[in-house]
Amino acid sequence: MAKTNHKLANSKEHDVQLQENGFRSVLMTTFITVFFAELGDKTQIATLLLTAQTGEPIIVFAGASVALICSSLVAVLLGSWIGRILPPDKFRLIAGIFMILIGIWLGINSGQPLFEKIKILT
Repeated sequence: MAKTNHKLANSKEHDVQLQENGFRSVLMTTFITVFFAELGDKTQIATLLLTAQTGEPIIVFAGASVALICSSLVAVLLGSWIGRILPPDKFRLIAGIFMILIGIWLGINSGQPLFEKIKILT
């Protein structure tokens, strides 16, 4: 009986360790991904400009932090909902198509001033 209790205790410790490692892994992966994705992003540039304009770095930091937390919350809630209704393969396919469409849309919009200049020259 003592051996069974010892094995059960070891099993619980092992499960807790796996959960902690999973937590750390997800936390670090999320941090690194978001940190590098945001470097040089519009949000960071806007924050930089607001800080320079207002001269209030602490207040701008607080506002930007709350905004990032809120936008991240929306993404997490949507991702959680979508994860329950779509299998991962279909979600990746839809996300990939969506990213391609955004790229095409951005390419068309960024080229419009060029097209307007060409029209003026002709």
